[in-house]
Amino acid sequence: MTDETIGTTGIAGHGASRLPLVEIVSFNIELKDEDGFLGDRASQSAFREILDKWRNPLRKTGKDPFGKEPSESISKKVLDSILVGDDTEASAVVHSVVEDFAHELAHVTRRFLKSKAWEKTERIVLGGGFRDSRLGELAIARTEIILKSEDFKIEMIPIRHHPDEAGLIGALHLAPSWIFDGHDSILAVDIGGKNIRCGVVETRRRRSPDFSKAAVWKSAFWRHADDEPSREGAVKRLIKMLKDLVSEAEDEGLKLAPFIGIACPGVIKSDGSIEKGAQNLPGNWESSKFNLPASLVEAIPQIRDHDTTIVMHNDGVVQGLSEVPFMQDVKRWAVLTIGTGLGNARFTNRNGKVGR
Repeated sequence: MTDETIGTTGIAGHGASRLPLVEIVSFNIELKDEDGFLGDRASQSAFREILDKWRNPLRKTGKDPFGKEPSESISKKVLDSILVGDDTEASAVVHSVVEDFAHELAHVTRRFLKSKAWEKTERIVLGGGFRDSRLGELAIARTEIILKSEDFKIEMIPIRHHPDEAGLIGALHLAPSWIFDGHDSILAVDIGGKNIRCGVVETRRRRSPDFSKAAVWKSAFWRHADDEPSREGAVKRLIKMLKDLVSEAEDEGLKLAPFIGIACPGVIKSDGSIEKGAQNLPGNWESSKFNLPASLVEAIPQIRDHDTTIVMHNDGVVQGLSEVPFMQDVKRWAVLTIGTGLGNARFTNRNGKVGR
């Protein structure tokens, strides 16, 4: 990247609090208790720790139904099958884990709801990889029951789109309506602590002006945690993924908008740099000398003969934005994403209809 500052957006600052359809009241809040960051109590790793706790007494008697398999290696698919399987002892263990995790999630959610930023929240959408399982859905439902028993008037629902796609589809709501004139799709990027996913998202505006029918046409996936690349290596691989998708979209006859929406962990500053929260990404993404949007717009200066515009926001925010069309019956809503950590964002709908 050159020393010259490269403009990447003329529509809104990266990490903006005001978007076309919502105000972002807060995101990436780091609540703490005596044991550290509160969100760590309701992460996927916390679930595995609870599973291990329930297995310990069974290990001592030699009756652990999971054998010698480490708790972190047991897939969600296996755990889901055990929930409805014939092994009652194994099923009882998983149900116990779900119950304990639901209480932890309720504790964390309670703290969010009592914060000023989350005041009067009516609905919480649960996303992240944990949601993509039956045990995740049970934990969400049980958490809602626990909170309602304490007189919290809150609804908790799993995110509608698959979590892998929600982080791409939500990027549509980072852009203003005019950028879609004459175009039917955008490029989107979802960066995680272990994976990077890129995709072409079809707007399907003719079928649904509010983007409720939007879908991922094609995506590319890279588990960077396995390769342990440098920051420069990761950016180079990301650029190649995007360029390949541009070529495929053009071959298919899609009309890509000159826009790339990026979901990235951390606190995103208005210039596209990352203030904090990117510690799980390869290399130092919080360096003052590094700017991902600028690096991408330098590598992909145009899409379909138009100057490329890039907007980057927090990954929890972008995943939550995929729910905008379905949140029009409430005013104040939020998202919690259960993954490596606990992503969070609180939204207030702006006046007007979703269809733009």
